[in-house]
Amino acid sequence: MNNCFRIALVAICAAASATSVAGDRYPSRPITIIAPTTAGGPPDTIARLIGERMKVTLGEPIIVENVTGAGGSLGVARVVRAEPDGYTVSIGHINSHVFSGATYALPFDLLTDLAPVALLTRSPQLFIGRGGLPPNDLSELIAWLKANPNASFGSVGMGGPGRVWGIYFANTVGVRFQFIPYRGAASFMQDLIAGQIDLAAAEGSNIVPHLGSGKIKTYAVLSETRWAASPDIPTIDQAGGPALHSSFWHGLWLPKGTPNDVISKLNAAVVDALADPAVRARLAQLGHEILPRNQQTPQALGTLHRAEIEKWWPIIKAANVKAE
Repeated sequence: MNNCFRIALVAICAAASATSVAGDRYPSRPITIIAPTTAGGPPDTIARLIGERMKVTLGEPIIVENVTGAGGSLGVARVVRAEPDGYTVSIGHINSHVFSGATYALPFDLLTDLAPVALLTRSPQLFIGRGGLPPNDLSELIAWLKANPNASFGSVGMGGPGRVWGIYFANTVGVRFQFIPYRGAASFMQDLIAGQIDLAAAEGSNIVPHLGSGKIKTYAVLSETRWAASPDIPTIDQAGGPALHSSFWHGLWLPKGTPNDVISKLNAAVVDALADPAVRARLAQLGHEILPRNQQTPQALGTLHRAEIEKWWPIIKAANVKAE
C-alpha cells in the first residue's frame, strides 16, 4: 500500500468516524423548527404540538420560530442556508414547499436543496362564505355569483392554493372574483366572519372553531372524500362543482447534506410524537388527519412533494398566477 493511498484511506475513515460520532451525540442542544406562517397558523400549531412530545424522545428542547413572507419561501430559505447538522428544521405545507416555487423566483430548489424527514398530517381546503351570504348551497352560490360579479375572495398572498383554486373555479363556472391577499389565514378568517369579504378557500383546521357557529357558510370540501371533522359537508364533486381537489399536507425537512443517521433520529422522534394519544386527539380536534405509519417516512414525503410540484406547477403557470 503506497503512502498516498494510505493517507487517503485514513482521511476517509476519519471523516466517517466523525460523522458517526456527531450522529451519536445528536441532539446535544436545542432544535429550532422554522414555521413559514404567522403564529397560530397550522404549521406553527403542528410544530408546537409535536415539538412538546419530540423533546421527550430527543432529550432536548424544540423551539418554534415563525419566519413569514413570500408565500412561506423566506422561512424555507432560512433552513436551506442552515448548517446540515439537524438543528434547523423546516415545517411546511403545499403553499410554502410547492406553490411558492411556481410564483416566486427562488434562489434554491425545493426538491434538491432539502432532505425530507417525515410526512405529518393533511387537512382539506373548504370553499366557504360569510354567514350572511344569501346562497345556502353551491348551485345557489354559482347563480348568485353570476348575478353579483366581482364578489370578494380572500386568500393568503397572491399565489397561494386558495387563490389558485379560486381562479380555476371562476374560470370553469364563468364567474369573477375580486381577490384580496392577506398575510395569513387568520386575517382573512377574521374579515370573513366580520362580513368584510364574501368568500375564501380555507384550510380545514382554520375553520374548525367556527363550524356550527352561523358565522360562516361551508359550500364544499375540496377533496375527493368528505372531511372527518364535519362529514355533513359535501365534496366539491358531490356539490356539482369542478373537480380540482386541493388539500394541505404538512411535512418536515432538513437542509440537504444532513447525515442519514441524524435524519433517522429526527424521524423516529416524529413517529413517536404522532403515535402519542394526546397528540393524536388534539390534532383530530383541529381537523388534521395523521398519515398512516407507513407514510410517515422521508421516502413518502419526498414522493408526495415531487408529485405535487408536477401536478400544480403547470396549473399555476397556465393560470398565469404570479406573486405581486
